[in-house]
Amino acid sequence: MRYAYAFTAALLLGGSSVALVNGTPVTAQTAQNEDHVMRALAPGGAPMSFADLAQQLQPAVVNISTKQTVKVESNPMAGLFGQFFGQRGAQQGQPRTQEAQSLGSGFIISADGYIVTNNHVVAPGNENATVDSITVIMPDRTEYDATLVGRDSDSDIAVLKINAKGALPFVKLGDSTKARVGDWVVAIGNPLGLGGTVTSGIVSALYRNVGQGGVDTGGAYDRFIQTDAAINQGNSGGPLFNLNGEVIGINRAILSPTGGSVGLGFATPSEVAAPIINALKSGEKIERGYLGIQFQPLSEDLAASIAGVPDKNSGAFVQSVVPGAAAAKAGIQPGDVITKINGQAINLDNTLAYVVANIPVGQTVPVEVVRNGQRKRLNVNISQRPSDEELASLAGDDGGDFSEQDDSMAEQAAQADLGIATVELTPTIRRQLRLNADVQGVVVNAVDPNSDAARKGISRGAVILMVGGAAVPNVQAFERAIDVAQRSGKEAVLLRVQPLGGRPPLFVPVRIQDE
Repeated sequence: MRYAYAFTAALLLGGSSVALVNGTPVTAQTAQNEDHVMRALAPGGAPMSFADLAQQLQPAVVNISTKQTVKVESNPMAGLFGQFFGQRGAQQGQPRTQEAQSLGSGFIISADGYIVTNNHVVAPGNENATVDSITVIMPDRTEYDATLVGRDSDSDIAVLKINAKGALPFVKLGDSTKARVGDWVVAIGNPLGLGGTVTSGIVSALYRNVGQGGVDTGGAYDRFIQTDAAINQGNSGGPLFNLNGEVIGINRAILSPTGGSVGLGFATPSEVAAPIINALKSGEKIERGYLGIQFQPLSEDLAASIAGVPDKNSGAFVQSVVPGAAAAKAGIQPGDVITKINGQAINLDNTLAYVVANIPVGQTVPVEVVRNGQRKRLNVNISQRPSDEELASLAGDDGGDFSEQDDSMAEQAAQADLGIATVELTPTIRRQLRLNADVQGVVVNAVDPNSDAARKGISRGAVILMVGGAAVPNVQAFERAIDVAQRSGKEAVLLRVQPLGGRPPLFVPVRIQDE
């Protein structure tokens, strides 16, 4: 699940300088986390207190709220019964609007009022919503109208601008490449509307690959600093500080079975965020590398069936190649396993999507593939990633119609233990099925019409959320859960299914098919 977390910034008005409570003066054009200031404050080793650090940094952390207008379809019965109850207003079938709000955090990065936050903090809540206004709230409750300078949905980063009469306190981005597992970190934000909340913890892991589907499902920019500092809804977009007062991450997401913090928080590293922030500030287009292939991580069965591939953590399997794209020009073929690109090994932690997206467009790099048991070295010229709309048109099955299935799909499903063939819930399919960001599971691609699943009403386009009470964030987890049920002698499994069309999830018992 994704939840919001962030930090609040304090604006101290009335003069060209601000005096901090610890007595350290900071000029208007000096960052709150300037090196010479932080050296005097940063505790060495295990700190006795984070108080001085928090007071020094809070003036540059802000709360961010939006007001949104959401179009809601009118009740079709309102026109029939409204006349009897004296209701006036929208005609039958005419959409009406409701107001909505969002709340998150951010931090000021320059004295003239540029602010960094998460894109999802300031983006419309759904396709029927529009953002009417963005407000930045300082710790002293001073409010400013904010302008959206730029946003990047892939990295979930947005840059805002506010205009104040004087210079604003700000913080600088640090170097996240120097972070180590076990380092202390501090988060300051607005969890659940509790502004100015400070939490602390350590760096639990680096470059964690986490996406909407859970661990090892991340995309091109889903590489996070993992921390056990408490992060909750409302913290999104705020900074994660090290003990030198440097912003080494932007708090973005949590993994939680409850929706609250369980010590699994994730922040976008500053090394990833910095070039995107600079590009957004200057109005430049965000460029990402692109090969022009459809690929998938290696499964155990897939790795075992391909000669020359030692295990499932040794590359990415090429399903198809877009004609005329960079990969096709380089000679990459369907069935290849890409094991290394630009000198970087491809595995579950260093995925192909992440590596390629971060290679400069126009650069020619070496690619190592396994083909028919033989290793080959190719050279590919990295191209510009197309828009989401263009990618959707190239996505094959991901862009297909989920309302019907053909005979070949039914045959595939008939071979499955439940009579159900599933595919990963990709961003393209998520958009097509209009699923909320917090829906996680596997998508039913086909159902054997003679199966118990079909008799129970499960159809193509439904999302299986859980098997036997356990979440199934990907196809591998789904198949493993069914296998465990079979090995334990169960004749049926209990599925939690999100039906096609946005209806509420249902529990559906499905019998396991005989061999």
